[in-house]
Formats: sequence, C-alpha cells, structure tokens
Amino acid sequence: MTVAQANSQATRTTVASGDIRIKSLITLIDTLTVLVAEENAELARGLPASRLKQVDEKNKLAEIFERTVAECAAGSTSLNVRDRMLREQLLERILKLRAAMDENLVRLRAAIEASNRRIEAVMQAIREQIASVSPYGASGRVAAARAVSSGTSRSA
Repeated sequence: MTVAQANSQATRTTVASGDIRIKSLITLIDTLTVLVAEENAELARGLPASRLKQVDEKNKLAEIFERTVAECAAGSTSLNVRDRMLREQLLERILKLRAAMDENLVRLRAAIEASNRRIEAVMQAIREQIASVSPYGASGRVAAARAVSSGTSRSA
C-alpha cells in the first residue's frame, strides 16, 4: 500500500467514523427533542414540573449533549461533516432542539410561578387560620380581648 493509498484509507476511516458520530449525535438530539416536546405537552396541561416523568432521562441526555458540545468547543472532538446532507440534517435537528428547549424554558418558568402561587395561597390560608384561633397578635403580644357574647338567664 502506498502512502497516498494509506492516507486515502485513513481519511475514509476518519470520515466514516465522523459520520457515525454525527448520526449518533442526530439520534441523541432527536430523542432529546421528543422528550422535551412530551414534557412541554404535559406542562401545557398544567402538570407540576416536579411530577414530570421525563426529567431524569432529559437531564441525562442533555448532559451527554452538553459534554459533546464542550468537547467540540475545546477541540478534543471534531465533528467534521463532509456530507452536505448530513450537515444540514444536524443543523436542522439542532434548530428543532433549540426551539423545543426555548418553549420548555418558558413553560417551566410558568410552572414554577404557578407552584409559587399555590404555595403562597396555602401559606396565607394557614396564617389566617392561625390568626383566627391565636390569642397573640402579629406583634407577638396578647391580642385585645375579643368580644364574647354570653347570655344569662334571670328567671327564678
């Protein structure tokens, strides 16, 4: 095998392994996008964020995706995509994921705000209940005696 043939073989091997990495990254992005879309649908129905079943798997996949992006940014991993169609597929998937994640961020913030409102309503109800039966006022001192109606019977 000549040097030129060896270089050509190495390039094909590198391209093939790069294509496999890109295809696996596309699969990862597709899976992550589906999970985020499912989570968005459940959040849209009003489910609290803490009860969503996708959270753990979404976090694991997002961590893998972030690690891959960080490796590419650091230069330790290269995602050279020579196939134009494969490159376009990757970019399309990244844009879909970004849109789904943007929606997810908005929906999660809304779910957190709704949870905070529910918590505040419960706390207010507890404060009102405590205040109605407590002999102490807001300052911690004994509250002024409440007018109590009591009837007496003077019949003899």
